[in-house]
Amino acid sequence: MFVGKFYNSIDSKSRMIVPAKFRDGLGSKCVIVKSIDPCLNVYPEEEWETFVKEKLSKLSDFKKDTRMIKRYFHASAAVCDVDKQGRVTIPQELKQHAGIEKDLVTIGTDAIIEVWSKEHWEDRLDPDSGEVMDISQLAESMEMYGL
Repeated sequence: MFVGKFYNSIDSKSRMIVPAKFRDGLGSKCVIVKSIDPCLNVYPEEEWETFVKEKLSKLSDFKKDTRMIKRYFHASAAVCDVDKQGRVTIPQELKQHAGIEKDLVTIGTDAIIEVWSKEHWEDRLDPDSGEVMDISQLAESMEMYGL
């Protein structure tokens, strides 16, 4: 399980240092994909396979919208090695999607890791951005649906 928030940066070779607390759970290979948000999702290989098997592959190939969702995730997926120093190279296309230039925020979200540009993360946390919801209201609305 990945939990916590860490601030770090990307080097001139597009490598990010995986926070030490995440390394064991990530292993020596990971899959990095575009998130629906302006960030990246980093999956341990096994978790990516579970996501594909239990979610993506169950979507109908006969519906245009679900084909688009499958393409979105599969086309952006990059299998990446985690080196002995705990670094992973982020492909250019993925960096652009997340707006990553230098400073990062790496967040554990249970089974996956999110990687945000520091600027996008701060925009999402800023109460004036319109993105931040009252967590109590959100939790209450989810309770309506049994979540």
